[in-house]
Amino acid sequence: MNAQEIMSSPLVWHPQTAAEAWLLKQSYGFDGLYISGGTLLRTQWESGVSAIPKHLINLSAIRGLNEVKIGESGVIIGGQVTLQACRTNAFLQRNFPLVTDAVRAIAAPSIRHLATIGGNVSSLIGDAIPALLAYDAEVIWYNGVIEQRAPLSNYLLLANDPAQGCERLLLSIVLPFTLLTEESTACGDEEENTISKIKHFGAYHKVGRREAFTPSIVTAAILGAISSAGVLMELRIALGGGQTLPQRLERLEAEIVGAAVDHQLLQQAYDCILQEYEPREDLFASSSYRKITAANVIAAELWKAARD
Repeated sequence: MNAQEIMSSPLVWHPQTAAEAWLLKQSYGFDGLYISGGTLLRTQWESGVSAIPKHLINLSAIRGLNEVKIGESGVIIGGQVTLQACRTNAFLQRNFPLVTDAVRAIAAPSIRHLATIGGNVSSLIGDAIPALLAYDAEVIWYNGVIEQRAPLSNYLLLANDPAQGCERLLLSIVLPFTLLTEESTACGDEEENTISKIKHFGAYHKVGRREAFTPSIVTAAILGAISSAGVLMELRIALGGGQTLPQRLERLEAEIVGAAVDHQLLQQAYDCILQEYEPREDLFASSSYRKITAANVIAAELWKAARD
């Protein structure tokens, strides 16, 4: 590098603990930036979307953040675990397949070896976030004093608040074990003593302009359970894409759980998404196009779940 490039290059700090990283961030404020793999940030700097900060706070040396730990109530994925490590983790593939499907659709393999799950979440628009929301993911962060834990959906909303987002250092993502497993559920009909089979279904979709390595127009995750009679027993729907903050469609979920999947329900779901989902438009697609695409994807998955 020449002298000018050296002078313009940021200082890189390598804290060993979350407390050290947090103190560095407090010292440098907006002139300091947490960094993991740096793949998205590098793209933003090279395209001129954002300026290179004076200080980079490298989180890769913080102990314990590059592991996937299996506990009694769920899985804890350290924020420094790479996307490739998530994609190839056998336990995640078996128990949280929407997450590995989502990671597989992000960038190219060389990028996935550098990019981290924590960076994808911290971006607030990462393609993996809808899949994590579908599993009721939680996050653990450090606030300068203690580690705190909250639903990912709450974390995303507060991260847009300058008074809150700067004060939190994302450490881990938690995927809790839930009742949405591949087991049959017994129904207590004492007279007929029948057992109704509950089928679990799920899907992740990333819709873009080309098959791979493309900005998303819509990212959609759906997870649920349906009875043999075609009645929705559980349902979680999450949407994102582009520069849109991913969200769970909780109003739609509440409205149609307990109802049979028929033409009327599919139309209701389609219309509700057009009303409830508010994606941002950009040079790639308009807001209305993203809405229609998302509504089509979710309606198609509900139809498939009832038909299979």
